[in-house]
Amino acid sequence: MKRQYALIFLFASFLIVSCGSSKSNKEKSIDNAAQPEEWTSLFNGKDFSGWEMYGEEPIMEQWQIVDGTIACNVGLGEENAGFNRSVMTTTEYANFELELEYKISKGGNSGVFYHVVQLEGKGHDYLTGPEFQVLDDEFSRSESEANKMAGSNYSMHAAAETKKPNPFMQWNKIKIVYNNGHVEHWLNGEKVLEFEEGSEDWLARRAAGKWANYEFYAKSKTGRISLQNHGDEVYFKNIRIKEL
Repeated sequence: MKRQYALIFLFASFLIVSCGSSKSNKEKSIDNAAQPEEWTSLFNGKDFSGWEMYGEEPIMEQWQIVDGTIACNVGLGEENAGFNRSVMTTTEYANFELELEYKISKGGNSGVFYHVVQLEGKGHDYLTGPEFQVLDDEFSRSESEANKMAGSNYSMHAAAETKKPNPFMQWNKIKIVYNNGHVEHWLNGEKVLEFEEGSEDWLARRAAGKWANYEFYAKSKTGRISLQNHGDEVYFKNIRIKEL
């Protein structure tokens, strides 16, 4: 009889544990279902839907859609066509993770900007938006200072010396994280820069450098994402964003 009671007790315990486990798994499943994919593609690979020129112009001929990429100055090679207007998203973003891939011509220069605001009568995104520098470091014709090379927060913070940009006309993957002033730059899977926008260090760098007299630089905490036409051949693809 004692043995029967023991077996009954063990069976009841098993049922309780099993039900608890089943409930726990069900709750986990519900929790996972409540967290859908949050990435949004910013480029459909076919046309400029969701993009426009800085300055509200029609898309200039220097910008094209080529083989599923947003391309600028196609076929220019090592030449430079001269600085011109950027293309930017039609949507504004505040806190986000942005990912994309780029490849750039030999010696080429470009950039990815965020929190871009159009100013009346002002012609370029760099007046308001901080920049993740896109550059062919090895053969650069335009930059040589550390805080103006690939992966840097342009003219503010240099990227880590450990960075590993791929050679010209090979794809590089970047990520920019902006979260309430905390900024991260990633290049080919490595975090190459991290800083706090608005910190004492940040303010000192701004006051001592190029942006000292640019009153609107990094002033807005929301704005467009833009891709720069620095006059060189450059391509962008797999552009997506996740709002934080």
